[in-house]
Amino acid sequence: MSNLRIGLIKEGKLPLDRRVALSPVSARYIEQNFNGVKVICQSSSHRAFTDQEYRDEDISVVDDISDCDVLLGVKEVPIEELIPGKTYFFFSHTIKAQEYNRELLKTILDKKITLIDYECLTNSTGNRLLAFGRYAGIVGAYNTIWAFGKRYRLFDVQRAKDCFDLHQLQQQFSQISLPAIKIALTGGGRVAKGAMEVLNGLGIRRVSPNQFVSENYPEPVYTQLNARDYHVHNQGEDFRRSDFFETPENYKSTFLTYAVHADILIAGAYWDPRAPVLFTPRDILGSDFKIKVIGDISCDIEGSIPSTLKATSIEEPLYDYNPSDHKIEPALTDEANITVMSIDNLPGELPRDASFDFGEDLIESVLPSLIDSDSQQILSRATITRDGLLTEHFSYLQEFVDGH
Repeated sequence: MSNLRIGLIKEGKLPLDRRVALSPVSARYIEQNFNGVKVICQSSSHRAFTDQEYRDEDISVVDDISDCDVLLGVKEVPIEELIPGKTYFFFSHTIKAQEYNRELLKTILDKKITLIDYECLTNSTGNRLLAFGRYAGIVGAYNTIWAFGKRYRLFDVQRAKDCFDLHQLQQQFSQISLPAIKIALTGGGRVAKGAMEVLNGLGIRRVSPNQFVSENYPEPVYTQLNARDYHVHNQGEDFRRSDFFETPENYKSTFLTYAVHADILIAGAYWDPRAPVLFTPRDILGSDFKIKVIGDISCDIEGSIPSTLKATSIEEPLYDYNPSDHKIEPALTDEANITVMSIDNLPGELPRDASFDFGEDLIESVLPSLIDSDSQQILSRATITRDGLLTEHFSYLQEFVDGH
C-alpha cells in the first residue's frame, strides 16, 4: 500500500489511558524505513509522550486526523469520535460478546468501519503478536508487593504510576525488604514472565511447587505454578495440557494445596469460564487458608478468584475483601480481611516503556502485512468488520449485534 497515512489517535475512553501504539522513535523509524508511509500524531495533553517529543522526531502533530487512512489507538474509541469508512486498530473488547461494547460494535458496522483488533493478531500457529502482558505482569507484581508493604507497614516505596519509566521503578527495589513469606504466582505466559522479572529483581528465591508446600525457609520465596500444578482430571486421568485447554470443565482445582502455605497470591494465568475456580468463598473461611494479599492481574470479575468482586483503578488500587460476609470493604481496615489489587489497566502505569515495546512489535510483526500483501492472513484473521458487515471469522457475533 503506497502513500499510506497512519494516524495515532488521542485516547478518549475514560479513565484516560496514557499509552500509544507508536512511540516518537518508532514513528520516525517507520517514516525513514517504509517508503510512502507517513505517520501523523493527533495532539494530546495526556499521552505519555508529549506532542513536542513527536515534533522532535519530525512527526507531524495535528488536531484533525480525518485525512489518515489507518488509525491506531489503544483502548476502545468513544462512539462519537469514530470516523466513518476508516480502518481502525484498537483493543475493542467485543470478541467475547461483551455487552458493554455492543453499541460500539453496532456503530462500527453502521459507519462501515474496518475494525482490526490487536488481540486477534496472531501468527500461523495461533500465538498473539501484540500484547501488553509483560508490563501487566511487571506492574501487577510490583503493586502486589507494594500492597503487602502497606498492609503490614514494612516499607514505603514510590507507586509504579509515579515512576517515569521501568528503570525508575527498578530503583525502588533496594528499598523493599520482605520477611520470610511465601508467594504463589500462577501462569506461564507474558504476564507471569513479567511478574517474575520483579520477583527476581527483588532477590526473592524461586522454589519448586513441591518445595513450596513441603519446606520452610528463613527468607521470602516464590513458586511459579502452571495449570498442571493445580489441576487434576475428574476421572483420574493424566493431565494433558492440550486436553485441559480444550475441555477445562473435565478438571478440578487443587489450588488449596498452595493456598494453605502462601501469604501472597499473584494471579497471572488466563482463565476460561468453563474451568474450575482456584478456590471458593467457603475455602477462604477455612482455618488453614493463609493468603492475605491477592494481586489479580488477570482481573476476571467473580471469576477464578472469589475475592475479585470488582476492578480497581490506578488512582484507587486496593480494596479489602471481607470473607465472612463476601463483600468489599475499605482497603487496609481489618486484619481478618484479604487485601485485593485488581487494576484492569496495569500497563498504563508504565506507559512509556509499554508503548515503546508495543510499537516495536507492531513494526516487526504487523506493519509489513499492512503495507505489502497480507500473504500470511495476519490482518485477515484479526479483521472483525468490513464494509458494514462482520467478517467470516466473527460472524458468530451477529446475534450479539442484533441484541439476541
